[in-house]
Amino acid sequence: MATLIRSKISNKLSNAATAVSNKSQAKVSGMFARMGFQAATDDEALGFAACDDLDYDHRQGMQMDILTSDEMGGEGSGDGGVLEGDSHYQRDGTGPPHSASKDGGPTNELTEVKPKITAWEAGWNVTNAIQGMFVLGLPYAILHGGYLGLFLIIFAAVVCCYTGKILISCLYEEDEDGQLVRVRDSYVDIANACCAPRFPSLGGHIVNVAQIIELVMTCILYVVVSGNLMYNSFPNMPISQKSWAIIATAALLPCAFLKNLKAVSKFSLLCTLAHFVINILVIAYCLSRARDWAWDKVKFYIDVKKFPISIGIIVFSYTSQIFLPSLEGNMQKPSEFHCMMNWTHIAACILKGLFALVAYLTWADETKEVITDNLPPTIRAVVNIFLVAKALLSYPLPFFAAVEVLEKTFFQDGGRAYFPDCYGGDGRLKSWGLTLRCSLVVFTLLMAIYVPHFALLMGLTGSLTGAGLCFLLPSLFHLKLLWRKLLWHQVFFDVAIFVIGGICSISGFIHSMEGLIEAFKYNIED
Repeated sequence: MATLIRSKISNKLSNAATAVSNKSQAKVSGMFARMGFQAATDDEALGFAACDDLDYDHRQGMQMDILTSDEMGGEGSGDGGVLEGDSHYQRDGTGPPHSASKDGGPTNELTEVKPKITAWEAGWNVTNAIQGMFVLGLPYAILHGGYLGLFLIIFAAVVCCYTGKILISCLYEEDEDGQLVRVRDSYVDIANACCAPRFPSLGGHIVNVAQIIELVMTCILYVVVSGNLMYNSFPNMPISQKSWAIIATAALLPCAFLKNLKAVSKFSLLCTLAHFVINILVIAYCLSRARDWAWDKVKFYIDVKKFPISIGIIVFSYTSQIFLPSLEGNMQKPSEFHCMMNWTHIAACILKGLFALVAYLTWADETKEVITDNLPPTIRAVVNIFLVAKALLSYPLPFFAAVEVLEKTFFQDGGRAYFPDCYGGDGRLKSWGLTLRCSLVVFTLLMAIYVPHFALLMGLTGSLTGAGLCFLLPSLFHLKLLWRKLLWHQVFFDVAIFVIGGICSISGFIHSMEGLIEAFKYNIED
């Protein structure tokens, strides 16, 4: 009997402690929500979140549910029921089960747990982002930077790896037990938290603008490089580079009708493998001419006017920060994120450095903006056709991401939307939604026609948004959100990255603009 009494008393005390703990957690989460730390729907989740999950539907919003207290033991219960003010994301399957909808109907499809990805799959996605076809511009950076350009390829890899890690650390806060809890879900949420409470949405607007600029500029670069490659592959044909850009854009018009990226994602692995094979072919050709390498042409001094453009090119080739929050949130083991970032950026640094150096040694001062244009005509035509196919198949991803950001900002932001929703009740795209998409395709074409300068555009984008998203904002957010927890060397690194990144960004932007003005002034086509 005494044992039974002690057991009942123990169960009562345990249930009471659990109820108090749950209420305390609810109050803390409610406080975070009122401070602006509760995450909102964001369009960054599109990019590289999972190999087979590129059609994530942002228009549906994030999965959220009200935390309920669990009954313990079976012989007693605490203060059960719904706890006010505490809601959390059903990201990792640890939340309450969704057995039915509020009206007793079947479970909504949004409550299904999304498949997680391994560290290897996450690393593959990061590799796709930082090892894309824009490495073709790196030998041009060595042309104007020499050995310092090689050093910057290594330096940019180290810094981008570091800023990617500190950006993810800004997604977490410590709870009352000292455990790290993911309270933010995207780059925009981090920016909003830094500007709260006075300007709770200012940071998100800044990040969204930078994200749109980078995505649209990426689309423009794909059109520019397509026209450039086709023109240099068939120089004897009476078709100009601008005409080739128009032909390429005509093939891209179906992107305006995309509702998801399932069809495109099927080609992503094939495109990446094709690009890897192309890089091998270029390196193999360069190695075949190793006895003619011009080591004396690699300079220890820099071209003061052109080198800042090279900085932008190098930085742009490493940009992946806008995709990292959604990528880390979809990993099976988020604890492996740091290790994944290390080996992906080490591999990228080695491959980019070798590719840029070997290609420059082969052609030296004759190195062109797109290195494949230096190949012999027969090899060039084959390689460039594959590259054009890859560029056209890569275009839908940044295009779709840019459309999602624009639609959410101007058409789908609830009562704050500037225009009606682009989609009808049946999910069909309305006329103005289709007009928006077609206008974006046409805009990328016009920019590619009037600014057909691959290296200058790449340098401008890297200096403007690449440095901001990869260097400036992560270090600034890290200092703002985690100031009291940072060690002195972390503060030093953040401040140094912010200062150096700011100088490189301003310098690169100015010199890229000067280069574009000069190209227009003297009517330079390429």
